[in-house]
Amino acid sequence: MESKTSSPDDLKDLLKKVRRLEIKARGLTDQLFAGQYHAAFKGRGMSFAEVRNYQYGDDVRFIDWNVTARFSEPFVKVFEEERELIVVLMLDVSASSGFGAHHRSLRELAAEIAAIVGFSAVQNNDKIGAVFYSSQVEQFIPPRKGRSHFLRILRDFLVCVPAHSGTRTGVAMEYIGRVLRKKATVFCISDFIEPSFSDALKIASRKHDLLLMRTTDPLLGQLPDAGLIRLRDPETGETRWLDSHKKSVRQHWQDTWHNHQKKLKLAAQRYGVDLAEFSSDADVSRPLNQLFKSRGVRR
Repeated sequence: MESKTSSPDDLKDLLKKVRRLEIKARGLTDQLFAGQYHAAFKGRGMSFAEVRNYQYGDDVRFIDWNVTARFSEPFVKVFEEERELIVVLMLDVSASSGFGAHHRSLRELAAEIAAIVGFSAVQNNDKIGAVFYSSQVEQFIPPRKGRSHFLRILRDFLVCVPAHSGTRTGVAMEYIGRVLRKKATVFCISDFIEPSFSDALKIASRKHDLLLMRTTDPLLGQLPDAGLIRLRDPETGETRWLDSHKKSVRQHWQDTWHNHQKKLKLAAQRYGVDLAEFSSDADVSRPLNQLFKSRGVRR
């Protein structure tokens, strides 16, 4: 098996991509998500531990008014249960993650979502790790703290060339169950275009705080009227011709996609797992904002 080496230009391009991701993600984290992340993924107990500076999105009920008045800036109370988290990013690197019709690819979309979640975790002093998977686990990076560690995760994700082309999220969930002894907050980012993984989802959701983050592209759910077109499945290599001019063909395509989405939503609801949806032609801030807020309200 030949080893691949990167040229200096390739490395420069990679570093530029990572730097752009960091600048954008940290800007959003500082402005929008720091306090919301903390509220959404930290438990609250009755034993007071300390106070810290108020962050946008924090629950105003926990403002310490005495300390706030003393220092002329808002502080909030932190309770004993608010310990550091173990955060794990389950990232789909299968062949379909390279799909992108008119916008960024699903891999690039996933990287942006992961960057915001990751830098929120870094700012909160949480440990963060990653699992890259296709139909098998391709790489596991154990959870550690710090910016440099997370930057390594981003770099490895962007350049990961999987040895397998398919998608089996259940395999990655089973792997997480074996390697992580402590409860973790697991963000699974994938297009989830695969057979059902309901059984693995049921088991994983019992042990970990699991969130599904589906990446999609407008073309996946809406076949354009473009006449006779040749399609190739990037994961199986199978090719087929479709007459997209026929309304019945376009309708069947749309119905199949909606049924697939419905099954995933029902499975997530059945096992109490949060599901957020992200499109390659839209900003990631809104669905992340909705996710963090809804979890913060429930806690």
